[in-house]
Order: sequence, then C-alpha cells, then structure tokens
Amino acid sequence: MFVRITTDPALRPNSLRDLGMTGNSNALVSLSEFSYKKGTEIYGEKEPAEYVYQVRSGAVRSYKLLSDGRRQIGAFHLAGDIFGLENGSEHRFTTEAIVDTTVRLIRRQSLETVAESDALVARNLLSMTTSNLQHAEDHMLLLGRKTSLERVAAFLLEMDKRLTASGVMALPMSRRDIADYLGLTLETVSRALSRLHEYGVLGFVGNTQRQIVLLDRHQLASLDLQP
Repeated sequence: MFVRITTDPALRPNSLRDLGMTGNSNALVSLSEFSYKKGTEIYGEKEPAEYVYQVRSGAVRSYKLLSDGRRQIGAFHLAGDIFGLENGSEHRFTTEAIVDTTVRLIRRQSLETVAESDALVARNLLSMTTSNLQHAEDHMLLLGRKTSLERVAAFLLEMDKRLTASGVMALPMSRRDIADYLGLTLETVSRALSRLHEYGVLGFVGNTQRQIVLLDRHQLASLDLQP
C-alpha cells in the first residue's frame, strides 16, 4: 500500500505512487480508472470533492465560466498530473477532457485517512498543495503584468518543460484553450505565435500547427520577462 520515495523538497510529487500509494487495492484504499471522450466533463464547479484524480493518458483543463460568459482556464493537467485536490468540500473549477482521456481516481477520504498515519504521505500532500498555490500565483502574475507576447512565451516555456519529447512539443490543447488560459483573444494568440515563427524562435510541424519545435529557447526565455 505504501512506497517510500525521495524526500527532496525540490521534487514535486506528481503521481499517486509519489503520494504513498501503489496500484494495489485493499480495504482502505481503492483505485479506479475511467475514460472520458474529448470534451466530456469530469466534474463540475461546486460539486462535492469526493475524489482525487490522476491523468493516466490524455489531457484535462480546469476552468471557470465568468458572469459575462467568458471562460477562464486555470490549469492544464497532463499525463501523470494529479488534480481535484481541494481545501474545501466542493470543487472550485469545472474540469473537462481536452482529448480522449483516461484518469485514475482515489477517494479523498481514503487519502486523508492514510495521511493521518503516514508522515510521508502528509508531507507530499503539503508539497502538492504548495506547488498548486505557486502555480496559481505565477498565473495571476502572468495575467496581470505581462504583455501578450510575454504570456505566449511563458506558456510555451511551461509546456516545453512538461511535454517535449524528441524535440517536438505536441500540444493537446487548441489555440482557443491557450487564449482562455492566457486571458487573450484567439486572434492575439495566433499573431503572437506567427511573430515567434518569424523571429525564428519556433517552427511548426504538420498542418494543425499543434506540433511545435522550439528553435531558440534562449530567445524565447528572454521574451518571458521576469519581474
């Protein structure tokens, strides 16, 4: 039921195994898997937060609908990521599968019960909560202080760390998703990507332009101006 992992605080737990759970079920901990088609809701805002989720394959977006009908995406959850861990009893965001996605579920109460008796699990839960808070703070800074080009550069750098394989960054999300994450219009995101392409910072693979090759990471990082 439990596994021991490194306690290096610089390493964020990003799987249920890292939280102290193996894939084996017992009377206390039960892991289940469900598959969701593209665009299917996984859970809604204000629904009871009874489970914690891990993306096994695919990708998930967390978002809120604003009073004027606009959508603000708060985070993208990629393969291996854990999401749905709340401080309160209800979910604060709605989540949907961006593409056909499989997720693993564990009852939140089971996880909390294990954490009460295992210091490692408790520490890793705290580390994950802290990391989520840091992401929220960084996202708030991005939305409030950066130009459109800086926002797109910051997004590409984030995805580069999380997605790149064999030099190609295959984005599961659409440009509309990117726009709603960065607080920009679809047209602004498209113009920014075109400018980066003209600068020689990135190249596109295929007709959909969702596969990106970063040609000059140093220049891209210089565009993501830090405060």
